Amino acid sequence: MGGMTEPSTTDRTVFRTCPLCEATCGLQIEIRDGAVKRIRGDRDDVFSSGFICPKGSTLKQLHEDPDRLRKPLVRRGFDDDGAPVFEEVDWDEAFRVVDEKLAAVREQHGVESVGVFLGNPNVHILGASTHTRGFLKALGSRSRFSASTVDQMPRHVASGYLYGSGASMPVPDMDRTDLFVLLGANPFASNGSICTAPGFPDRIDAVRERGGRVIVIDPRRTRTADAADLYLPIRPGTDAALLAAVVHHLIGTDQVSMGRVAAQVDGSETLADAVEHFSPEWAAEVTGIEADQIRALADEIAAADSAAVYGRIGTTTVEFGTLTTWLLDVVAILTGNLDEPGGMMFPRAATERVRPPRPGRQYRVGRWASRVRGRPEVQGELPAADMPDEMLEPGEGRLRMMFTCAGNPVLSCPDGDRMDEAFASLDAMVSVDIYLNETTRHADVILPPPSALEKSHYDISFYGLSIRNISNYSDPVFASDAMTEEDIYAKLTIIALGMGADADPALVHDQMLRELLGAEVAVDGSPTADRRVEDLIDQLADGSGSVRVVDAMLRTGPYGDQFGANPDGLSVEKLRENPHGIDLGALVPRVPAILNTVEDRIDLFAGPFIEELARLDARATEWAMDGRLRLVGRRHLRSNNSWMHNLEVLVKGKARCTLQVNPSDAAELGITDGVDAVVRSRVGQVVAPVEVTESVMAGVVSLPHGWGHDLAGAKMGVARRHAGVNSNILTDPNLIDPLSGTAALNAIPVEIVPA
Repeated sequence: MGGMTEPSTTDRTVFRTCPLCEATCGLQIEIRDGAVKRIRGDRDDVFSSGFICPKGSTLKQLHEDPDRLRKPLVRRGFDDDGAPVFEEVDWDEAFRVVDEKLAAVREQHGVESVGVFLGNPNVHILGASTHTRGFLKALGSRSRFSASTVDQMPRHVASGYLYGSGASMPVPDMDRTDLFVLLGANPFASNGSICTAPGFPDRIDAVRERGGRVIVIDPRRTRTADAADLYLPIRPGTDAALLAAVVHHLIGTDQVSMGRVAAQVDGSETLADAVEHFSPEWAAEVTGIEADQIRALADEIAAADSAAVYGRIGTTTVEFGTLTTWLLDVVAILTGNLDEPGGMMFPRAATERVRPPRPGRQYRVGRWASRVRGRPEVQGELPAADMPDEMLEPGEGRLRMMFTCAGNPVLSCPDGDRMDEAFASLDAMVSVDIYLNETTRHADVILPPPSALEKSHYDISFYGLSIRNISNYSDPVFASDAMTEEDIYAKLTIIALGMGADADPALVHDQMLRELLGAEVAVDGSPTADRRVEDLIDQLADGSGSVRVVDAMLRTGPYGDQFGANPDGLSVEKLRENPHGIDLGALVPRVPAILNTVEDRIDLFAGPFIEELARLDARATEWAMDGRLRLVGRRHLRSNNSWMHNLEVLVKGKARCTLQVNPSDAAELGITDGVDAVVRSRVGQVVAPVEVTESVMAGVVSLPHGWGHDLAGAKMGVARRHAGVNSNILTDPNLIDPLSGTAALNAIPVEIVPA
């Protein structure tokens, strides 16, 4: 299977959703002679209305990138310089090698010696979204890791304790809010995260245009901060201290008004004692924000007709990430802004399962633990920071084989040098990836899916985080005979089940549909109750395995056609007839129906938050006032994942992998703009060019995430020419948020000296 594009001489225009970040912008793609001529924003898209960022227009360059893999690779050894030597093979041979490697490791070392790392792009890819779960189940190992513990896991954990499900994540209803407060978020560069909102910058501007206010709290004066009414610089990692002081002030000044959700909330009587010590004066010493400013912030949130207080990666990738996220929701609850228009609301995705009420449960973590450090499982996975120990430390259960799926943990995870050493130590490794990158160069087999333009698209994950309820489906732009993610993961599932490399992946697709629809017809009172599964399967849309899975989910979802019972409802065919998407309406209140907790209550202290507040109290002043410089990351509009650095159009121009330093710190350190400086942490050091700028507050330095493309054996020519340095060489695996296992990629204590 060669992955060649089907030739065409017919001019045509197609519409699809951009898969490169969480914004889900609609694209208008003009095709001429079988190639992309131009990509621009789809003005008729019901959600993005023509908005597009620089990344969306580069799907053509990604599709045509000569470094993008078109055929499977099998490693055949190493050259004289120690670089891996790969050979292109057909898919059958590639899967035979996978089967042999997996069988050998399992037989010698057992099931738990095989691990999986799922990278961020998996949630942007339809086939991965539908089919990775089956592969993980078939593999049977609890050694699972993902980008979640270098990103958003605190959001899942806080939601789990408060609402009973890690998937129930409130998002800011920014199109209706009167006050929008952003902590550790820069959506002018990121387009938003854990908040699907195309045209995020325009929506922020719209808050102000209709008379609302925008406040940004961040160690860096970002583009988002420049667009705000008020910018408050804060010491990195101290957002929990700020929010605890806001809660303290709200309670102490009798400004608590929970509104409609008050009937569901337990633990408010405990809250006053829990935050008694966290006065604005105490928080001022920790955060660097004056006590009067903290009080004014709390007063403004309480007084606003509606307020959305939103935190993102600057608040989750720190030592108190889960506590910070919990406090964000506590502020929303206390001020009557949870589950109310203009506040923090719960989307209802078109693929959400519809089930009758059932008894809730206590959210659990720690069902198992990592072998070496004993860190608890969260949401079915272990901390990514623990991977090197699990691979390198001798003993029973040591990881001997890894599957990396659309991820580059050597660059994206803590202690990058040791991470690289760990992957090099494995007995076997398989990667599902479109590039031979800094991580996949260690693989025995690389299985490359086709480009984004050669497969169907539906945002299962991001419509569950959307500020409006939206549904939009995209067929492939080009035909391809390459294996898509759904077929690759189906084949890996079959191999993991011991059925051999020659079995048909269609077996997995069919079984998935039977299980999905079988569960639906078994629901009492469902429009499909008691219907024959075979009859429903026969009615599904034409398309690949994942398309038919999505069709089944849509048709049995909250807006679905229920296989004819609701003729005006959703299906893949209806979405095909509406290529600009279907707007399902503004978010509506969902409490208590969305709750899956014990007795459908929101218990503020269902999790160990009293203990975590005590830890904050004991740690914060010393931690924030130790005089050390603190390193934070940063995003750029032309970047998201590390592989985007291989597209010239996204990396050309002024070098972006610079060490930003405040002028006062630069003067004290004796460094000047443009010189190289050594940045040291407890675990490593890098040398980076200095950029002296007032955009970072004094005491803070900044390096962007995902660079360091200079390792031997990687085949990403453009990225190598713009190599930069890997900031995660500095990330300390000992510094994690203990409640979620998330690495502290921000607020890293560092020392800087001239190179």
